Amino acid sequence: MLKNRSFGFIGAGSMAESILAGLFGKSEVKPHQVAIINRSDQQRLELLSEKFGFDKQRNITEKINEADIILLTVKPKDMNEVMLEWGQRFRKGQLIISVVAGISTSFIERNIAEQVGVIRVMPNTSCAVGLSATAICRGRWVEECELELVRYIFSLMGSVEIVEEKMMDAVTGLSGSGPAYVYYLIESLEAAGVHAGLQSETARHLAIQTLLGATEMLVRTGKEAAQLRREVTSPGGTTMAGLKVLDQYRFQEALVEAVHRAAERSREMEESYTS
Repeated sequence: MLKNRSFGFIGAGSMAESILAGLFGKSEVKPHQVAIINRSDQQRLELLSEKFGFDKQRNITEKINEADIILLTVKPKDMNEVMLEWGQRFRKGQLIISVVAGISTSFIERNIAEQVGVIRVMPNTSCAVGLSATAICRGRWVEECELELVRYIFSLMGSVEIVEEKMMDAVTGLSGSGPAYVYYLIESLEAAGVHAGLQSETARHLAIQTLLGATEMLVRTGKEAAQLRREVTSPGGTTMAGLKVLDQYRFQEALVEAVHRAAERSREMEESYTS
């Protein structure tokens, strides 16, 4: 499905790197199919070129102009300048995939000359290892076959949910920012293990495997997280003692507020960066 497609990346940050790793990891896309440009950091392009094996590219602007699929992987604050530079170059028949947090499909559509399909995607950096939780939504001029193509592309990197665009800020707060919450949890568990007397490496391995095992239990059993939590919590036992402390410090409320604030920040970005 992808072997005859060409891809143009505008932006070479961590999300572009993760998507490239996901695409190349499945061997469905070869380096010669990809062109990538970065507005300022040429060293970053050198790094990606060495990592993924695509050539130092000449006529890069022309290659991106001609690409079948354009991926916008820049920071939200750069979108105005990107659209000023590139918006009038996009043509009907191309497909634009935007992974820019907080930027709506309608903003992109207003800044392009033709009726080009725009699909907004919110993956997370776990797409680099094929385990992203990705949500996608369609813009005004997207055909069903284009939506299915994007679903397929990101299914190579994990699971894909199709949502309404009004839900994308919530997705950003939950799964888009979610890996950082999990890393923070592992970081905290490791620190707690060290404080309790474990070696740092031992604490890290135990924390990571505990998270992997608990997640796999959810996947394999199909049970709700609350049910599994109750099943492993004996009255008066060690787990209950630990959970009481988490409740005392409002663990769940803190996570809810973190997701809410990240989603709120996603909503703020379009107003801040595209006005």
